[in-house]
Amino acid sequence: MLGKKLVTAQKRGETRALCLGLGMVACSMMMYFFIGITIVPFYTKSVWTTETVCKVLKANIKDKVFCPTIEGSEDEEIFPYPCLQVWVNLTASGQEVMLYHTEDTLERNPKCSYVPDKLENSKEVNARIETIASNFKKYQTFPCYYDPGGTQTNVILSRLYPSKGLLFAFLWPTLMFTGGCLIIVLVKISQYVSVLSAWQ
Repeated sequence: MLGKKLVTAQKRGETRALCLGLGMVACSMMMYFFIGITIVPFYTKSVWTTETVCKVLKANIKDKVFCPTIEGSEDEEIFPYPCLQVWVNLTASGQEVMLYHTEDTLERNPKCSYVPDKLENSKEVNARIETIASNFKKYQTFPCYYDPGGTQTNVILSRLYPSKGLLFAFLWPTLMFTGGCLIIVLVKISQYVSVLSAWQ
C-alpha cells in the first residue's frame, strides 16, 4: 500500500513538473512573438546603425515651436517648447549635419534636435532644454549614429533600440525556454529510470 502511494505521489509530482516545463516553454514562445511584433520592427526600421564621433559646431535655441504629443492629436494636446538645434561635424564624412536625440525626434519634429515630453510646468521644460544646450557646448565631442547607406543625412545621439537592448530583450524568454526544456528533459529521464527500475 505504501509503495502504491509513493508511486502515485511520484506520478503527480512528475505531472506537475511537466506542466510547469510546458508552461514555461509556452510563455517564452509568447514573449518571443511579442518582441518580434513590437521591438524587432523598430530595430530593423532604423537606418542609423553605424557609430562614429560627432563634434558640436553650434547649439542654438530658437523661438518656441508647437508640437503635438501624438501625431494627429487635437489642438489642446499641442504644447509649445523652445526649439533646440544642434549642428555637428560628422567625423566619418566631414559633413555638417543636424543632430537628433533619437529616431522618434525626427518623426515628431524635424526642425528641432530635442522634443520634450508634455509637462504641465513650462519652466521645467525651458530649464531642461537650456541644460541640454549647455551640455552640448561643454562636451563637444561624443559618439553618435549615422546612416552608412546615405538615406538619412542627419545623425542621432542614441538609438531607441540598440543591439544590446535587443539582446537583453531576448535574454529572459531564452532563459525561460531553456529552463522549461530542462525541466521536461529531467522529467522524461526520471520516468525512463522508473520504467527501467520496474522491469528489474
